[in-house]
Amino acid sequence: MHCFACRSAIDPGDSWCSKCGAAIRQRVDPDSERRFVTILRADVIDSTGLVAELEPEEAVSRLEPALAAMRGAVRQFGGIVSKELGDGLAAVFGAPIADDNHAPLACHAAIELVRRVRGLGDPGLQVRVGLHSGHVVAYMVASEFSKVYEIGGAAQHLAARLESMAEANQIYVSEACQALADGHVRFEFLGRKTLRGFGEPLPVYRVMGASDLSSWRVRRARSVSRFVDRTTERALLWRAAERVSAGRQTVLLIGDAGIGKSRLVHEFAQDLRANGWRLVDVECSPNLQGAPYSTLKRLLQSVLEAAAKDRARAADPRAELQVVHQRAVDAVLDVPISDPQWDELAPHARGRAISDASCALVESVIRRQRTVLLIEDLHWIDRASDTVVAALAGLQSPDLLVLLTMRPNGMPVWIARCHAEIVAMRPLDDASGLAMLAEMLGPATTSADLKNRIISHTANVPLFIEEVCRSLKDSGTLLGQWGDLSLVRPVDELGIPSSIQGVIAARLDRVSRQERSLLQIAAALGPRASQGMLRKVAALPEDVLQDCLTALDRAELLVRIDSELEDSLEFRHEMVRQVTYDSMVEKVREGIHASILASLESDEAWADSPDTLCYHATRAKDWRKAFHHGRGAARKSMARSAYADAVDYFEIALGSLDKTPVTVSREADAIDLRMEARLAYTGSGRVAEALDLGREAERRADGIGDIGRKVAAMTMRAGAQNFYGTPVEAVVIGEEVVRLADSSGNPGWRNLAQYNLGQAYFLAGRYHRAKEMLATARAHLAGPAASAPIGTTPQSLLVLCCMMGSITHTVMGELDAAEQLQREAAAIADETGRPYDRVAAAYSGGWLKLGQNDPAAAAAILEEGFVLAQKHGIRLFVPVLACHLGIAYLEQGLFDRARRILAEAREEARAVGYTSAVLRSSIYLALATHQLGDLQAAQNMLREARNTARQQGFSGLEAEALYGEAVVTPPTSEANRTVILAALRAAIAIASESGAKPLLRKAETMLDGMLAEGDRPG
Repeated sequence: MHCFACRSAIDPGDSWCSKCGAAIRQRVDPDSERRFVTILRADVIDSTGLVAELEPEEAVSRLEPALAAMRGAVRQFGGIVSKELGDGLAAVFGAPIADDNHAPLACHAAIELVRRVRGLGDPGLQVRVGLHSGHVVAYMVASEFSKVYEIGGAAQHLAARLESMAEANQIYVSEACQALADGHVRFEFLGRKTLRGFGEPLPVYRVMGASDLSSWRVRRARSVSRFVDRTTERALLWRAAERVSAGRQTVLLIGDAGIGKSRLVHEFAQDLRANGWRLVDVECSPNLQGAPYSTLKRLLQSVLEAAAKDRARAADPRAELQVVHQRAVDAVLDVPISDPQWDELAPHARGRAISDASCALVESVIRRQRTVLLIEDLHWIDRASDTVVAALAGLQSPDLLVLLTMRPNGMPVWIARCHAEIVAMRPLDDASGLAMLAEMLGPATTSADLKNRIISHTANVPLFIEEVCRSLKDSGTLLGQWGDLSLVRPVDELGIPSSIQGVIAARLDRVSRQERSLLQIAAALGPRASQGMLRKVAALPEDVLQDCLTALDRAELLVRIDSELEDSLEFRHEMVRQVTYDSMVEKVREGIHASILASLESDEAWADSPDTLCYHATRAKDWRKAFHHGRGAARKSMARSAYADAVDYFEIALGSLDKTPVTVSREADAIDLRMEARLAYTGSGRVAEALDLGREAERRADGIGDIGRKVAAMTMRAGAQNFYGTPVEAVVIGEEVVRLADSSGNPGWRNLAQYNLGQAYFLAGRYHRAKEMLATARAHLAGPAASAPIGTTPQSLLVLCCMMGSITHTVMGELDAAEQLQREAAAIADETGRPYDRVAAAYSGGWLKLGQNDPAAAAAILEEGFVLAQKHGIRLFVPVLACHLGIAYLEQGLFDRARRILAEAREEARAVGYTSAVLRSSIYLALATHQLGDLQAAQNMLREARNTARQQGFSGLEAEALYGEAVVTPPTSEANRTVILAALRAAIAIASESGAKPLLRKAETMLDGMLAEGDRPG
């Protein structure tokens, strides 16, 4: 630790530097948290030039008025000055208490800041301002003498870059800030600008002034949904309206932001106007909370406007008031007053006069027509207006309905005195939420799943539903017009639109620190938690825990649910959980997840849930445990043939292990893990990555000098080579690996090496050698000392040996032997029940039925295997099953169906990198294409397949391609006959050498027919 002043070394416990005597600044950040805020940066342009020639006292005197003006503007709109910079400042809006209006407030503060500095009358003092909305880390920095609220993160740098780019007395804002404040503030788009430190040009806007639109008009202009439901609330409002003839009625609608208060009251007010009522309405503004009588001024303007529209009234209603009350109204409306009597009134007397005048003015309007006095967003009312509104709500006048709305964050005390009826607004029910979504997205049933997800995600809060849909449309996930939108790509996460981040954060700030901590633990646990687990992790006294849970349930943040699971709790909607979780800094998150992990590990009930343990270990950054549980979750996924899931967990385990200290033991674990993961990667069709795993394992084995693990890694690489490389390469490495594995004394890896080599011989067209090697491997695996390497079992490896052996015998025409091996493979697959084993058995079963000239039976077996492979993500088998299914259709004369599935097989084989499957599907696709009349395309495909097979050493496939060329070439000319005869003779030569007797017989029969036809006299 070092002194901030002289950089001398100091002890952690020191309060003062022993060298220079400076107090030690210590960062205290137990309350550090992530916040979504708007940052304001402002400075005086060319301040250095202004004060360069001045004495220090004069320099301070020159700049201080501008700094004071800046501070005042920030504080007027609820911002906090987080740092003063000598000639400017940095401020934050929306922290430490969240405010969903942080962006409009910051814009208004910036406008006021520029106005105040200009008003100083010093032409040399010109300012520039930059604004940006984004996530920051907020924390307190404490020293011996002060505390400062600091913010950190990239967001503040963008605000600073915008400030430095701005012109004199101009305010530049980011796109994020503009999107949040649009409607409340007017902007001009300046285009995309290159900002220092940012890779790509960013959109930049200039503030042109404050908008005169009310908050309701801004929301209404953005709204894309229709009014739905609210039957109960509307009935309560109508009941109150019907009672006004007997006396004033006051109704308070209370509910969280976005619940639909404004929508309801304006819909209701329009209904009243249609029935002859007069509407006097006003909104309390978050921008004017610090301005005395700001709400009352707008209310009186609305009253006078309503009176002016009354044709039966000729005179201004103010003329009916006492003189002192006229002056009171003028004072609120900022009309100049030259009246000594008014000037002499004490402040409290003026306040009383203003209240009495307002009541008299409203009563004057009411006498002529039933009136609804609508005052919205009471939570933002200024203190002076609040006193007057209390008096208005208590008027004992008939034909007056006072309709108020507010959020549940502190009800005024006068609400009870005026006997207001309180209506608590609730979210929509599911039917109404779906009706709202049908209006926005359209009635298409194809988006039914998305609609249900949105309902669950938003808990039917209207604003949240609308903003989530808007976010999906803006991102291009939904295309079209409102009311007719189409989902064009899958939706992984619905996310939280920035427009409602602050709304939710403000709700969270209403709970106590202890309740917030409990909510954070619940957020880390997931969408649903149990009281038992919360009790264990939070370690709170039972009475405190229950008090917190009751408060959170009452606030509808974490609610108790009816469930068979005892003491179940869940978040009211997913967005609350996400905002809660995102508000935690990394250090806090890690600590909570570590506590959860320890609690879960101590509970035997969670022993069979390695996926959950892995999640918390990873989030806790306990890398050793993340490796252990990740491997456990991967093994569990492998057991149910969920290869894609297994790959995800293996990757977590691999990454976690590599974050632990380097030791020989760690490297051994890393090698073993890569070898264990091989089947997950190959099974899910990620063959190239499996090959890379083998190479990396081999490199690490060399690094620690482990010969046994090197041989195992080479065996793994050899297996991947069968799919991703050429047969020549696969045979060379396969033979070397079998020799090394045989001498290494590890029978499991030897058995796998022999299977891999048998498969390599098959791909090379060396069927006799393939049969011998597969028989050797099978004998080892069927014996009493059967052994398999890590990541598989002797039974599963035996299924593969029987599968490959049956296919080899089928290709050689030895159908009895093939059938015996197929029965063995099917029996083992039935016994294990593993989808991978069943798919393997289906593959060889389809081959056998094709060899037995029963394509219909082959198709039935292959279709079942194909569906199973797709269902479980066993992608390695998908192209070969599809290919042989296409062959079965072809042999049944279903040419169009054959062409479709063979084309799919070829594309899937290319995607996987399965070279032999690409060639085989191309050969039979050509035959199907020929049957459908496109001779030229068929010939081109066969010629390309034959050349590729010859170049890469797939001699068996070369023979099949040659035979196919002979089949599709019409013997209409001597040149074509020559081509056919050459192709058949070449195919016969290869088939004869390889032992592919069925192909040999077909080629010889065709050749004999061609020669016999040529010998006939013309």
